[in-house]
Amino acid sequence: MDDEFRQRLEQRLEQLENRVALLERNQDLIAAGQRRWRRPPMWTFEQYPPRLLNLTAFPPAPAIPANAPRITMVTPSYNQAQYLGATIESIVSQNYPKLTYHVQDGASIDGTIDLLKSRGESISWTSEPDEGQSNAINLGFAGADCEIMAYLNSDDMLLPGALAYVTDYFMSHPDVDVVYGHRVFVDREGLEVGRAVLPPHDGKALQYADYIPQETMFWRKRVWDRIGPIDESFHYAMDWDFILRAQAAEFKFVRLPRFLACFRIHDAQKTASTYALGVREMGILRRRVLGFDPTQMQIRRAIASYLAKQLAYHYAYKLRLLRY
Repeated sequence: MDDEFRQRLEQRLEQLENRVALLERNQDLIAAGQRRWRRPPMWTFEQYPPRLLNLTAFPPAPAIPANAPRITMVTPSYNQAQYLGATIESIVSQNYPKLTYHVQDGASIDGTIDLLKSRGESISWTSEPDEGQSNAINLGFAGADCEIMAYLNSDDMLLPGALAYVTDYFMSHPDVDVVYGHRVFVDREGLEVGRAVLPPHDGKALQYADYIPQETMFWRKRVWDRIGPIDESFHYAMDWDFILRAQAAEFKFVRLPRFLACFRIHDAQKTASTYALGVREMGILRRRVLGFDPTQMQIRRAIASYLAKQLAYHYAYKLRLLRY
């Protein structure tokens, strides 16, 4: 068997594996749709017909003190000009005085560079080839001089007052290392289609499933300095890997009682190769943390209590018994 034939065969086998993984995912979605009432709301993106996202309905931000900590935020981007403008504006419009914001673009060819140039000096940016999202995040954080860090993908958005609220919490809780909050789901047009209200942090459930909304997560730089940067061997579950390493290092996590960001749902996310890669990487992390490869039934049992709490929080919020 010559090398060229072997290479074609391996590529074909990988394509078939990805297609099977996607078919399995679609089968699961169909089954879930038939029992929609049993689906966890935090993983149900389209919860109601699209509606305008009313930014004025969210609570006002606390005042930003003169001694507020420095924040560094990074947005990794590649050919996302369609959404990147809204992402940038959601961060810049926070008007946080001690913010360093950098867009690390992977040499896009879709108008991204013109968009970045149009922002003038309000942001810093670089456009050059990279080795994927994880590598772009690390490049963006290189040499960061700050107390608080976060990254926001190029199709997501911060909600008003998020930075002021997060820093206010960090300043009043010096023992807390990592925070995250509730999320809003928006479609490709930026219209709201759902919300996820989360119960308090559960470290045991986190070992089996990543429920933390990455776009709402902020951490102290001491976390980054101790556990290291994003692991570039991960291209799908890199945020879960980072979270699990921080938890293993005994850093303290807190879920904040506030909506902090929007997660955008669009077709480009739903590819066979991405899903198959995600399954493989999540399996690697579970084996590393748990010491064994859990079955789907074991995963469901391990996170059942957390999902029940999330369901309770969801309906308490929906019935206006909880307000955020």
